[in-house]
Amino acid sequence: MIEDLWYKNAVVYCLDVETFMDGNGDGVGDFTGLRRKLDYLAGLGITCLWLLPFQPTPNRDNGYDIRDYYGVDPRLGDLGDFVAFTHEAKLHGIRVIMDLVVNHTSDQHPWFQAARSDPDSRYRDYYVWSKKRPKDANKGMVFPGVQPSTWTYDKEARLWYFHRFFDFQPDLNVANPEVREQILKVMGFWLELGVSGFRVDAVPFLVELKGVKNPDVKDPFKLLEEMREFLSWRRGDAILLAEANVTMDEVVEFFGENDRMQLVFNFLANQNFYLSLTRGDVTPLVQALKSAPKLPHTAQWANFLRNHDELDLGRLSDKDRLEVFQALGPDKGMQLYDRGLRRRFASMLDGDRRRIEVAYSLMFSLPGTPVLWYGDELGMGENLALVERQAVRTPMQWSPEPHGGFTLAETPVKPLVSEGPFGFMHVNVAQQRRDPASQLNWTERLIRARKECPELGWGAWKVLRTGNKGVLAIRYDWKGNAMVVLHNLSSRPCTVKVDPGGDEACTLYNVLSEDHSEPGDDGRHGLTLEGYGYRWFRVGLQNPARKHRTEPLP
Repeated sequence: MIEDLWYKNAVVYCLDVETFMDGNGDGVGDFTGLRRKLDYLAGLGITCLWLLPFQPTPNRDNGYDIRDYYGVDPRLGDLGDFVAFTHEAKLHGIRVIMDLVVNHTSDQHPWFQAARSDPDSRYRDYYVWSKKRPKDANKGMVFPGVQPSTWTYDKEARLWYFHRFFDFQPDLNVANPEVREQILKVMGFWLELGVSGFRVDAVPFLVELKGVKNPDVKDPFKLLEEMREFLSWRRGDAILLAEANVTMDEVVEFFGENDRMQLVFNFLANQNFYLSLTRGDVTPLVQALKSAPKLPHTAQWANFLRNHDELDLGRLSDKDRLEVFQALGPDKGMQLYDRGLRRRFASMLDGDRRRIEVAYSLMFSLPGTPVLWYGDELGMGENLALVERQAVRTPMQWSPEPHGGFTLAETPVKPLVSEGPFGFMHVNVAQQRRDPASQLNWTERLIRARKECPELGWGAWKVLRTGNKGVLAIRYDWKGNAMVVLHNLSSRPCTVKVDPGGDEACTLYNVLSEDHSEPGDDGRHGLTLEGYGYRWFRVGLQNPARKHRTEPLP
């Protein structure tokens, strides 16, 4: 068991090394550039970095087509640069987790090349093959409209191979004991080089065992237990964060009984949040939160507003999804795969600071650990001229200098957002750093508050009645301390009556301002919220540390 469960009160920041900072002037972000920006990340208050894939790759899918699990893409540096980076991150108090992409490899990986060329190769059974094209080959595509099939014929092998994703990403046969050993070896290698865990890509497909016939594999989830056990023995404080966009009934399988994933992204809350934000009605989000199962003690939700993929709304009904599309991405070019939006958060809301702030305040105070996508602390926008998911993966905007200060090269690895209100001339770190009222400085203050409120990450929680469908109120209790957070997702100002609970009526001390609240004669608090307003209150103790003092107070 991890002794301190550090991830319960972490603030995670996700970035792509390729697009964060160019340190050598060749137009591509690298580990040298990322090292130079660790001071920025530490100042922002980040405690954990999640790195998108950075291993050698043909780079046909943003690095998720890995050619070598044991190296660094030469464009980004080498293993020495990576170790120097993780060492310096540790000095800044920042942990590092990395993507573990073991559902599939690149078709250029040596394993696949050996598998397709020699039927007697030990690597032939590393992948999933069929002599005939399966009847369901045109079903189950992850990228509908772009990906025509899940099975592709290989002329050299004279067999069909399975790929849940693109045809250049053949699926690994995770029922093969040798493949499982390889997965653990990859984990062990990077743990030795300083990472604190892994964000495990496409976990539901990792345990699906599509097309695999192995009578020795009776429980597909056993692999997750093997990974967790290995992780715990090699490094006791390391974690596994699962990308598992599944129903609440299914998600318990990924947590297990304290023996599988420590964290799972809460996709259901994310999707219903957008429906609630669109309607100004917290009901869909409340229903999603209440539908969650009781988690094991070491388990935790990971909450997010945006990530590196499209905003997936596939679990909403067709009618509800269309409602969100019309509000946040009405143009067909803003939509993707018939289920999602390829837009950044700030641009979906037309840069409305009130809505941006209430949304991030809510995300940072939901039950779980907040995860921030790079550039969202500034309010960066997307570049819809780029294909598919690339629209939200543009280089970081550091300054109003050419190419946003990302590179000195004539041509950056990807074009920046250069036009309109979200262009780097208007949205960048340098200008916002100097503006006390900027979104960057507001986000830094919010992160500091979140780190000082461990109740939000550790506490037992319950939704409080507000009598207003636009307002969500949640109470947290942890080690004798309590917090109440309120968010108004409606544009209309309102006053709500809230009973914070507890044995006696208490003052509510505002964590973010001097706007404290005294209870009425009935013990309830009359709280006025502006449109898109939010409040974080401590219940009864302005300084919770005082509760644990042993000497008498003056």
